[in-house]
Order: sequence, then C-alpha cells, then structure tokens
Amino acid sequence: MRNLILNTNRFKSAFFSLVILLTLASACSPIASATLPPMETEIPSVEEPLSTSTPIPKRAAFEPGTLVEYRAQTGDTLAAVAAHFNTTQKEILEANPQIKPGVTTFAPGELLLIPIYYEALWGSAFQILPDSLFVNGPAQSGFDVRAYVDDQPGWLKTYSAFAGNKTRRGGELIEYVALNFSVSPRLLLALVEYQSGVLSQVLLPPNLETYPLGFEDQYHKGFYLQLVWAANALNNGYYSWRNGKLDTITHSDGTIEHPDPWQNAATVALQYYFSLETPVDDYHLAISSDGIFRTYTALFGDPWSDMKSHIPGDLEQPVMSLPFELGKTWTYSGGPHSAWGEGEPWAAIDFAPPAVVGGCTPSSQFVTAVADGQIVRSDPAIAVLDLDQDGDERTGWVVFYLHLGLNDKVRTGVLVKQGANLGHPSCDGGSATGTHVHIARKYNGEWMPADGVLAFNLEGWVSASGSEPYKGTLTKVGRVVTASTLSDSASWVTSGKYNPK
Repeated sequence: MRNLILNTNRFKSAFFSLVILLTLASACSPIASATLPPMETEIPSVEEPLSTSTPIPKRAAFEPGTLVEYRAQTGDTLAAVAAHFNTTQKEILEANPQIKPGVTTFAPGELLLIPIYYEALWGSAFQILPDSLFVNGPAQSGFDVRAYVDDQPGWLKTYSAFAGNKTRRGGELIEYVALNFSVSPRLLLALVEYQSGVLSQVLLPPNLETYPLGFEDQYHKGFYLQLVWAANALNNGYYSWRNGKLDTITHSDGTIEHPDPWQNAATVALQYYFSLETPVDDYHLAISSDGIFRTYTALFGDPWSDMKSHIPGDLEQPVMSLPFELGKTWTYSGGPHSAWGEGEPWAAIDFAPPAVVGGCTPSSQFVTAVADGQIVRSDPAIAVLDLDQDGDERTGWVVFYLHLGLNDKVRTGVLVKQGANLGHPSCDGGSATGTHVHIARKYNGEWMPADGVLAFNLEGWVSASGSEPYKGTLTKVGRVVTASTLSDSASWVTSGKYNPK
C-alpha cells in the first residue's frame, strides 16, 4: 500500500535529522518549515496534546537513546511502541523492568520510559478521536444509525444504492459499511458530513455526486463505493499504526511526515486517510481542531469527554479449536491476510478441504465452531460467532466466518457448542479461487491480527505471517505447516483433541 513505509533503521541520529530539517527549512511546505527546539538532557514529561490548529507542534530533537515518558494507550503492544519511538523492544524492556515477560497488550495509562531515537518532520500531536470511538465496538451499541440519518435534513436520507445483494437507503448504507469493516458509524457520518455535507445539504453540488469523498476512481463512483474506499483506507491507517508498520505519511505534493510517537491509532488513521487525496493545506486543516474533530463534536459531542478503553491490559484469546471436524485433515490454504477489504488488518487465515483445493467444487465437509457461542449474524456466505453470547458482535470476542455455502448453513440466534457444524466451505461471498473458509477474530469491535503477540491459536497451532498476504505458517510444538493452495503434506493440519477449557 502507498505510504506505508516501514522504517528499519532506528539509528537515524539526531545529527542526520537536524541536517535534513535545516536543509528543508526554506521550503514552502509547513512540514518542511518546522524548526527544532533545543536538545533535551533529562527525562521529559510530555503533556497531553492541546486542541490546536497548529499543523506541526514542536518536539525536542532528543539525543539518541534519551528516556521519555509515555503512558500506554489502549491496544499498545511492545513491538508497536518500539516502532513508534524508533527504538527496540530490548531497550524498552531494559528501561522498564516492571514489564512482565510475555505481555500482550499494555494496560491503558501504564507509565513507561522509552529510549527515543529522534526523527525529523514529526506530525501533529493533536489527538482527534479515541481508539474506542474508531472501531464499531461497545461505544456504538444502542446507536440507531438509520434513525439518526432520517432525522437529518440532508441528502443522505433519501439516497439509495445497491449493496450486499439488496438496495439500501442512506442510513442503512452507513450501517452496512460500518458492520463489514468494523469502523464506527459515527465516525463515518462525521467524515461524510465534513467532506460533502450529506447530512446538512439537501442537494449536493454536481461534482460531489460522483466522488463525494474526493477519491476519483472509475471503480469507486457514487456515495456507497466512496464510503467503502474510505472505510478501507481508515482501517489501513489504523491497523498499520497499531502494528508498527506505518512510519511515514506521504502527501499529495510529495512532502512527508512521521506520525508523532505519542499519537494514538485513530488519529493516525485519519491523518493517513486525509493524506491520500487531500491537498496539503486542506490536510492540515482537516486534522486540526477546526477540521474533522469540530464536525464530529458538533454531531456527537466531545469525543474525549467520556473516554473508555476497549482493550484491556494483557488481553488473551479464549481457547479455540480448528474450524473443521474432529479427526479431519484440511489444507492451511491462506496465511494472515485482510479480514475484510484490502490491506490491513492481516487478521484472517484460510483453510480448505484437501480434495477441493484449487477449484470451486462443492464440499460435503463441514466448517465448525471454534468455541462455544451464539450465531449473531448469518448473512449470505457469512456467519459471526459471538463467544460471550450477549447477542452483540460489537462486544467481547467474536469469530467471523466467510465463504460458507447456502446448504446446511447455521441460522442467526442459534447457540452452538465447540465443534458444532456451521456450514460447508465454498467460494461464495467475495473473491475466491477455491473452496475454503476464511476466519478472523474481533475483540470489542477491533480486528485482532492473525500473528504477533495475540496470534491465532487453534488447538496449539499458532499462526505467523509471511512476506506477503496469504503466506505464512502454523506452528505447534516444533512442527511447522506452511500455507499453500497446492494441498501437499507440508500444508496439511489435522484437528485433534480440543484443548481443555
């Protein structure tokens, strides 16, 4: 993906950064014209970012390895924090002996000392939105999207488009995209109002009817497909910051910035989104307190007034089995790849019955429940298993299944036990070159990466990413299975005894 440039060299010295910045100081870009404050020699106490329209706040040009204070934010992992501060996990652990071995997610608010390695051209420290209000999680429960849109005077309530096998009106389209991408419907509404006024304007200008969000692409004409593009782009920014891959944002004029190390994932997602198609001057307005933040606040109130964390410290995956019948051998046909849409998050993995790998052939074998739960959604090709059985896929752990055939498919509302049949693998539902099942996990509305500290663990088989989507491995007690669509013994995995609960 454009703009996702992984920084592999943490030893960019302060001297090198200073030379770059001074060289660019006379350029017209507001990024390039930022100046460096004096070096810090003691542990700085970084204050909470203030609401400001200043595009590039000043940060110290820290000497390499300077310890700075950082309070962990919801969903932070050791690897991601190290990437954000251009340092290493080893150095963070040495500076913080209180961190327990094997920690998955840090407790929100936990104070850490981080050895920082300065990078020039840091972006804005202004935080737009909490992460808990980015995802379609618990904070969105009880919000009636359709009723809200119908109460507004604007064009959106009368708009309709064909999506998901039927015609849907404005509010339902927002709801549909929010559900599929697991992005907050409130955020999507604020975004489309900010960019095109669809909640307040009765008539859209002609130039906004085709590309209301500014992405001029022949395959994304009209409000619905523009919304799909926006949700996908937001997820790419959010999860790439969450996993430490996003280091550099490149603007439409070729200038760059590095997200502020203290930033949160939701804000970086919006920075990334607005960098894609927005002129630089408009970008700086959009990410300031006078931009999307002001629109969101006008519609739904101050997003920081009652901030709650949706991911606890040291989150763990519940015990799960492989998603097919006990004693059967299937092919691990797809390593970590996108859960929905294109790009991040790499939250899904695929399995296929060996006899039908490589073609869309009907299978008599069953996809099964990886844990006890309730089916809270059963759409064409889709089933969503809610492990806390509260009837809401926005809360707790859920497992998302895709490419289920229509025959023998489980119904919404059914309570199932681990190993229960959910349906047959197929090519139904989106792009597929062979019969298989695609599974992904969410916790409180946030897609969980299929690798890393919270990798998929299915009967002890732990997934790891490869060099590109769909590559990767499953490992269990030293045995390694490699993802492949060729269905050879190196890609086979057998469902054995379920792990004890």
